[in-house]
Amino acid sequence: MKISKFLAVAVLGLSIVSCGQQVKTVSSLETELDSVSYAMGLNMANQFKNNFSEVKKEVFFQGLTNGLDSTNLLLEDKDVRNTLNAYFQKKQQEKMKEQQAKAAEKAEKEFGEYKKQNEAFLEANKSKDGVKTTESGLQYIVIKEGNGESPKATDGVSVHYKGTNIDGVEFDSSYKRNKPYELKANQFVSGFSEGLQLMKTGAKYKFFIPQELAYKAQARGKDIKPFSALIFEVELLEVKK
Repeated sequence: MKISKFLAVAVLGLSIVSCGQQVKTVSSLETELDSVSYAMGLNMANQFKNNFSEVKKEVFFQGLTNGLDSTNLLLEDKDVRNTLNAYFQKKQQEKMKEQQAKAAEKAEKEFGEYKKQNEAFLEANKSKDGVKTTESGLQYIVIKEGNGESPKATDGVSVHYKGTNIDGVEFDSSYKRNKPYELKANQFVSGFSEGLQLMKTGAKYKFFIPQELAYKAQARGKDIKPFSALIFEVELLEVKK
C-alpha cells in the first residue's frame, strides 16, 4: 500500500470521527446518506485489512481521538510521516524479498541445469592463462592496459562494449550501434561496475561476470536466461567527473 494512499485513508477517518462523540449502532440503512456513510466505513476497514492487517484498533482510534483533540499526543507532527514512511518502506522491502525468493525458487526448478552449466564454465575459465579473479568472483582478462585515470563508482564513463552469454550468443553491442555508451560507473550490474573501476582510460578488458554479480535469477530478454554468466569485452574511452 502506498504511503500516500494510507495517509488519505487516515485523514478520511479523522474527518469522520468526531471528538468524544458516542458511536451509535444502526441495524438498517434508511437513507442514501446512511448507505454512503456505511460504505465509506467498510471501505476504510477493507483498506486496513488488505494492506495493514497488523493494525492495533485501540491504539489507532486513540490516535484519531488525540489528533482531533490535539491533546496527549504521543508523537509530534514531524514524526508522524517519518514513522509511517519507515514502516511501510520496510514492509514493501520485505514483500519484495519474498517475491524475489519465490521467483528464484521457480527459476531454480526451470533453469537449474543451465545454472550448473554456467558455474562449470566459470570454474574452468578461472584457471585459463591470463584470467584474474577478484574476491567477489569477477573474472577478467587484460587485453590492453590504459594510461589514464580509473573511474570511481560515482564517476560518469564512456565505454564501448560487446556482451555475450557463455554460448557466444551476442545480446548487446555498442559497436553495432556505432555509439559509445555513457552512464555512471555504479549504474551497471555490479560485476561490470567493479570491473570498470579496475580499468584506466584507454584500457580494454574482458569480463566474465557470475550471475550473482549480474541478473541472478532474473531473465533479460531471450538471450539472457536466469542464472546467466555474462561475458563483456569493454573499452574504457573516457572518465567524466
